[in-house]
Amino acid sequence: MQEGIEFATLTDIIYKTWADKTTKEYKKFKGLKKENLRDNMTNKELVLNMLAELSTKEISAVSNPESFPEHENVARRGGNIAKEARLKLEAETGKKVVSPLNAKGIHSIENKKDNK
Repeated sequence: MQEGIEFATLTDIIYKTWADKTTKEYKKFKGLKKENLRDNMTNKELVLNMLAELSTKEISAVSNPESFPEHENVARRGGNIAKEARLKLEAETGKKVVSPLNAKGIHSIENKKDNK
């Protein structure tokens, strides 16, 4: 496999694990076409995504995966840490973390708050 394809596959695994959506599904859910997904995440989504990425990096550093299947396993484990945090936050607040809001919707809400 090519390095770019492998990176995209691992990113999809991380997203699918913590957010229950692949990158493509997540972008469609947010109504995005060519826009950057991360640029269109809410603060909660971004924090959990960063937790998933950081956890994956840290697990990788201590487990030193050598094969691509081992890297896939590490990506799932890192994503699962953020999934557990997402589920706990949702249980505590009764609100979904993964949101259809995109940058336009986020800025619109922020502007309404500023004008009050």
